[in-house]
Amino acid sequence: MKRLGKILLTLLLLLLLVAILLYVLLQTQWGAGWISRSISQRTDYQLAFSKLEHNFSDPSLLTLDNVSFGRKTQPATLVAKRVDLGLSLAQFTHPGHFSSIRLEKGTLNVWRTAAPLPLEADRLQLSEMAVDAPDGELPIKAERVVGGLTPWKPQAGNMPGSDARFQMSAASLNVGGFPAKNVLLQGSISQQQWVISNFGADLALGSITGRAQRDATGRWDVANLRLNNIRLQSSRSLPGFIEPLLSLPPIHFERIDVTDARLEGADWAITDLDLALKNITLRDGDWESREGSLSMNANSFVNGSLELNDPIVNMTFSPEGVALTQLSSRWANGLIRTAGTWQRSDKKLTLDQLAIAGLEYTLPQNWRDLWMAPLPAWLSGIEVKRFEANRNLIIDINPDFPFQMTSLEGSGSDLLLARDRQWGIWSGRLSVNAAEATFNRVDVRHPSLALTADDNSIAVTEMSAFVKSGMVEGLATLSQQPQRAFSLTLNGRQVPANLLHEWGWPDVDLQGDGDMQLKIEGRLAAGTPLKPSVNGSLSTTVNDKTVQQRMQSGQVTAAQSRAE
Repeated sequence: MKRLGKILLTLLLLLLLVAILLYVLLQTQWGAGWISRSISQRTDYQLAFSKLEHNFSDPSLLTLDNVSFGRKTQPATLVAKRVDLGLSLAQFTHPGHFSSIRLEKGTLNVWRTAAPLPLEADRLQLSEMAVDAPDGELPIKAERVVGGLTPWKPQAGNMPGSDARFQMSAASLNVGGFPAKNVLLQGSISQQQWVISNFGADLALGSITGRAQRDATGRWDVANLRLNNIRLQSSRSLPGFIEPLLSLPPIHFERIDVTDARLEGADWAITDLDLALKNITLRDGDWESREGSLSMNANSFVNGSLELNDPIVNMTFSPEGVALTQLSSRWANGLIRTAGTWQRSDKKLTLDQLAIAGLEYTLPQNWRDLWMAPLPAWLSGIEVKRFEANRNLIIDINPDFPFQMTSLEGSGSDLLLARDRQWGIWSGRLSVNAAEATFNRVDVRHPSLALTADDNSIAVTEMSAFVKSGMVEGLATLSQQPQRAFSLTLNGRQVPANLLHEWGWPDVDLQGDGDMQLKIEGRLAAGTPLKPSVNGSLSTTVNDKTVQQRMQSGQVTAAQSRAE
């Protein structure tokens, strides 16, 4: 018996020696390589690490150094300088389940299309980790992430799992191209429903805070979002800057507050912006709202050649459209003020009033092209119920036909200024007058014009101006049909004989002041030249001599002179 006992003791000592030797070997570079090869050869995953560490002072903890782990034929899901694995009795029935997993100083790549990882833990901790999720609804890249999830049970295409609580911070975070720093995120996940109870970050020299939640279908509901002292610069144009917001997954904002923001992009800028937006949903590039509202003011807004100072906007939203309760701004040293409604059903903007006063405005070189260009798809028509203009200066420096109107005033009613996305004067009444004007180097005083428009035509019922010591008066009609046929009658008394030369009529062989009568017809069809369509006659009398000219297809074909 004693001999048998010695043999058993020897065997036990040998087994213990082998176990100790194996324990030591596994914590060497050879052991790390053997474990890595074994797992890589027997599974669909590729594992590599440089060293395994274990300490009897903390027997439930394994540490792996310089770890790379992921599915074969795909980029590594995890690269970390150190991974701590907390062991538990659950390892005997679920080898891939750990009490805790701690990832330190590395990168975690999250792919929506990736297969589920064969790991889970009661607690996942990140320390100084980078997180990259490039193919989600919004591409996300975070640096120096610290925090964790409890518990962590990843699923296919859902790395965080379906039920967990999380609290994380990041030194930097980029979401869909928008960078932020010093980020704090707290919340929970329950059956793919996300609740972000607290979110805060430094954004563009300012700060952003908010609360939100997402349901299982991917729809976000933002309870509140606050942006303070934002100073954001972008290389995008204004439409390009707004486009990512319209391409978000369905999202409802209960309230957005912006305070003292400054935004700048390619050829646009907004300074000292204050904004409060309530109850609006963005979905599929469009918006919807019930009892929503927007209040906004800024120091300045610049978009290309448009510059507004001290703009104020107040509006309310409904399923039917938008009620613009106030829009006012200083513009070109003057003031513009309006209010009205936009209807979703016909995409028509109806302004109850439009007042313009004190402008000193130079028309852009391409204003004629802008006039002919169609309006955006969301705006089919513009109607102004009441129009008023006071003390305005309008200048056109186009060298083909420059003009200037000083102290321009006007009034109008029921003016349909756009129809089927096309600018025009489609209906209503309008009258304008100015103290002085210059039309292609011809000075006139007190020019005045009145017109009425309907579906068929625009009728100029009054047109007059003083020229030197004389006066011109006229009438005109313009068809609303695509051919734009027009007729014009112009009578002058004691006006320069060649008054019309600068306006396109050939020279008259007379000198001095006299009387004239012009009658012409033509077409102003878009995309076709005016001159070849003009036919008419001009009769000019100076003292006792009269010259009569006839025009055919834009050319004077006959001229007769006679003495009275």
